[in-house]
Amino acid sequence: MNQNQVQKPKHRSNLRRKLGKEYFCLKRKMNWYFGEDKYAKVQESQHLPHTLINHQSFLLKRLKDVDMYLQHNKTVNLQIAIAKLNGVIIKPGETFSFWKLVGRPTKSKGYLDGLTLSNGQIGKDTGGGLCQLGNLIYWMTIHTPLTIKQRWRHSYDVFPDVNRTIPFGSGATLSYNYIDLQIKNNTNIDFQINIWLEGKFVRSSICSTQALNNTYRVYETDHKFELQWWGGYTRHNRIWREITPKVEGEVKQELVTENHAIMMYNPLLQYEG
Repeated sequence: MNQNQVQKPKHRSNLRRKLGKEYFCLKRKMNWYFGEDKYAKVQESQHLPHTLINHQSFLLKRLKDVDMYLQHNKTVNLQIAIAKLNGVIIKPGETFSFWKLVGRPTKSKGYLDGLTLSNGQIGKDTGGGLCQLGNLIYWMTIHTPLTIKQRWRHSYDVFPDVNRTIPFGSGATLSYNYIDLQIKNNTNIDFQINIWLEGKFVRSSICSTQALNNTYRVYETDHKFELQWWGGYTRHNRIWREITPKVEGEVKQELVTENHAIMMYNPLLQYEG
């Protein structure tokens, strides 16, 4: 059997999806409050002294068949969520949970309708657009010794690559609250996630209390498009990181993740930004 074979997506009723989501939301809340994990919650305005990585992404992107007002609404949603995330300290033994910190995005908190993706379909919902933060945090984290405890990959590749600067599949999708991004600090030093809006960008960094002994380089291999038996195209790759000691020692190559996504466009056509 082809290891890249992807089954044709199943379409479930709206009622079944809604009931299923609320069940898993409740299950996750029970785990938050009665589980053994200790979650990061302390925020500090002062950045820790050692910056390990900086990253940024555009706030507004022109996407095919997507109204720009959803992009502008996304900026509001990001501002609200960032206030709960910026400066959070992940102490040794603690777990960062995106949704534990941000909470449920609701209209009463000021969230607006933003772009959402569900089963490969573009839509809108309250708090849409927060996946941009998941993508930023995940990409930075894999350049550090922090451990990805939970990450959900994007199961659909909806938009063609236009001005992409990092490998396909280098992000993390989010949906309150069980489709979460969780990061565990298994080291003996503190780490800090910083995110802020500046001009046309969402800017971010991860800092620490001590300089690291290694440097990290993230790259992809085995990138390919495949035509599946049911007629659709899928996209695949592997994300690796190279860990190099700053002084001396063995250079290590670690597999970070494998990505398999159903494509919502024809990869054989040319697209312009």
